[in-house]
Amino acid sequence: MIVRPARPDEYALVGDLTVEVYVDGGLTSPASPYAGTLRDAADRAAGSELLVAEVAGEVAGAVAYCPPGSPYAEVAGPGEAEFRMLAVREKARGKGVGQAMVRACTDRARAAGLSAVRLSTQPDMDGAHRLYERMGFVRTPDRDWEPVPGLKLFTYALTF
Repeated sequence: MIVRPARPDEYALVGDLTVEVYVDGGLTSPASPYAGTLRDAADRAAGSELLVAEVAGEVAGAVAYCPPGSPYAEVAGPGEAEFRMLAVREKARGKGVGQAMVRACTDRARAAGLSAVRLSTQPDMDGAHRLYERMGFVRTPDRDWEPVPGLKLFTYALTF
């Protein structure tokens, strides 16, 4: 498995993959405005570092790493990074793909001398929560928030 920057010819694939994972996981509906945001991988690549996990020559997942100053960062403070829109194809789950992409984000933040990596997650994403906690992330309820009324997001941080 390799985690690397997404290539422009992969943006449509990454957008489709991300929408598929979020819709199939019940995290958004195909008609929601957020589905359009998820599909726009080219914009994510312009405003963050869009990474993909490649397994046996196929894109198995994607994540947006948001360094300081990224317009995609929502909960990171000064000197912190964030990652967003982590998506792993169903057939690749349980094989370390998500962990490898999170590790790529934390490695980038450490190498940049940042103090933490933050993320937001929906309360019912138990598998994701277990992954983050295994990797040393801790809940930060003081930063929990609602991007739209009625959609509460939990936050986590890994500090260095």
